[in-house]
Amino acid sequence: MDKKTQRKVLTASLVGSSIEWFDFFLYASVASTIFSTQYFVSDNAALSRMIAYFGLALSFFIRPFGGVIFSHIGDKIGRKKTLVLTLTLMGVATVGIGLLPTYNQIGIFAPLLLLFFRLVQGLGISGEWGGALLLATEYAPKEKRGFFGSVPQMGVTIGMVLGSLSFYTMTAVLSEEAFASFGWRIPFILSAFLVLFGLWIRKDLDETPDFKETVAQGKVPALPIVDTFKKHWKEVIVTSCAKFIETAPFYIFGTFIVSYATVTLGFSFSTVMLVVMTSAILTTLLIPFMGALSDKVGRRNLYLTGVAFMFLYMIPYFLLLQTGSTFMLLLATIIGLSIIWSPITAVLGTMFSEVFSKEIRYTGVTLGYQIGAAVAGGTAPMVAEFLMSEFNNSWLPVALYIMVLAVISFIAVLTVANKNRDSADIN
Repeated sequence: MDKKTQRKVLTASLVGSSIEWFDFFLYASVASTIFSTQYFVSDNAALSRMIAYFGLALSFFIRPFGGVIFSHIGDKIGRKKTLVLTLTLMGVATVGIGLLPTYNQIGIFAPLLLLFFRLVQGLGISGEWGGALLLATEYAPKEKRGFFGSVPQMGVTIGMVLGSLSFYTMTAVLSEEAFASFGWRIPFILSAFLVLFGLWIRKDLDETPDFKETVAQGKVPALPIVDTFKKHWKEVIVTSCAKFIETAPFYIFGTFIVSYATVTLGFSFSTVMLVVMTSAILTTLLIPFMGALSDKVGRRNLYLTGVAFMFLYMIPYFLLLQTGSTFMLLLATIIGLSIIWSPITAVLGTMFSEVFSKEIRYTGVTLGYQIGAAVAGGTAPMVAEFLMSEFNNSWLPVALYIMVLAVISFIAVLTVANKNRDSADIN
């Protein structure tokens, strides 16, 4: 494959993924400040925040089901068509949230419609990740598969940067009252233009070489989901567990911290947005370097190192936050998100793609990713909020929760390594 095609594929994979995650993270950024007060209205502020976080978790619960639908399309009809459909779904739902009246205006229909749009967003993101990943890795030269697979992972943090930047800008130019009234809606509505740009970028893409080969050999499965669970059920379980420590800390560092730092520690919303945005920028820059490093040292080694450090870091992370210093808040987030989390996420997708055969690869990687995300991703802020309310605002149970997930993921990836110890791609 020539370099022009490589650049085109990587650009399409990165741009589409970034837009999808930008739309997805907009909700997370204002869940505890806007949606808990304007949509999930109650006399108990902590309960309102938990319900708002349930809206975040709900989109994760639907993702395995959406993954089944879109991965079926991806393995049967093609990666490109699936990516166009998922991006369109995400755009419609995001604009819908931006235009949605509040609880005071339409009553119970406001939170119900908000949850509906979150479900649609969950469906959109469920098929996007696997398609973007395979678009990159199935075009990649074998010796650069780790680097190529890390590029769509950059879309996660770019989406976070764009989301944090948009809200930071709104709070900087608008009063607190204006932001709460209409300013928060602007990023949701303007995302329509980004979606159109993403669709334009992807319109001239061809199908991946692996998918073309599968079609040419007549090996397209009638029901990819059946073949996946029949022949690769162990891999689905292992990859789901491996996903735990990639997704839960991310939502602690990037979403739960918004509520915890503003409500419990007394930081301003704009300060937290700036900290998250700065850390996400640095993480974005580090991810491709970590992906390229995995081509030299192996996916397993880099992943397990990251997981081990995540286990060791969670208690120091919260201790740094307790200082109440903005610098320490920034340092804690950079260490956790940029330095420790980046190697984990950089290799995750490529490692998943190397576990499943190309005939059911879209289905396999999507199921592993989305089941793991549903169990430990969107639920992480809600679980953290619950643990703190149950244990008198103590952060220790939250730290221990992440440490347990680290142990599970560590053991899961050791299983993958043992099973594939003769594979240079994984080890």
